[in-house]
Amino acid sequence: MPDRIVRRSVGGVLAVLVALAALLTAGAAPAAGYGPATPTLTDNVWGGYVATGSGFQSIQGSWTEPDASCTSTNDLYAPWVGIDGYGSQTVEQTGVETNCENGTPEYRAWYEIYPAAPVYWNDPVQAGDVITGKVVAQGGGSYDITLTDQTAGWSEHTVQSIDGTNVSAEAVIESPTGSYPSFARLDFSGITVNGQVFDAYSPQGIDSGGYVPGPLSNGAFSMTPGGSVGGSAHHVTGPVRY
Repeated sequence: MPDRIVRRSVGGVLAVLVALAALLTAGAAPAAGYGPATPTLTDNVWGGYVATGSGFQSIQGSWTEPDASCTSTNDLYAPWVGIDGYGSQTVEQTGVETNCENGTPEYRAWYEIYPAAPVYWNDPVQAGDVITGKVVAQGGGSYDITLTDQTAGWSEHTVQSIDGTNVSAEAVIESPTGSYPSFARLDFSGITVNGQVFDAYSPQGIDSGGYVPGPLSNGAFSMTPGGSVGGSAHHVTGPVRY
């Protein structure tokens, strides 16, 4: 999910005053969600590895869902794989969300064609499950998305359309609220891009919310606690976006 770039144009002082009055009256708050990432290496919305350039046609990777502990009902995050979002404003992605809004971790499988909202699949996921995600750009704006739980034995598949640019490929974790639950380790493995091992594209490592990526080797790496937690958490007041 990329960080949104918001551009505001103001036609004059009167327009500003009218807009402020409308916001105060409605008590409106900006919606948060999964989206593109800002190109920085530390304290990013995303944490993991991102390859940038052009011509990214596919990514596939697996991870093991960690045993997460909720520290707040605001804790929300997901490991996922996808195309785009780092230097673009669309993301084609699939993963598993861990949501702590009820006080205990709840796992939900999903895909998202950002900026549209995530679509959730009604399949069981538990800590310890091995998940494999795959996103393939088929051309003409068509994306083939598959998510498989190797442990539980289910697989979901969908084909969606968007005008993507295929300028990045990533295997990352992300928290739309900026508040991660606590976990000791999350292992990604078997990551390939365009049929080649992820390492071949010299992806850059980025950390997020105090979680940092270990060395990437043969398409595998681990996310572990080890960085400072920068920024501040916020509550999602609208539809979630990754």
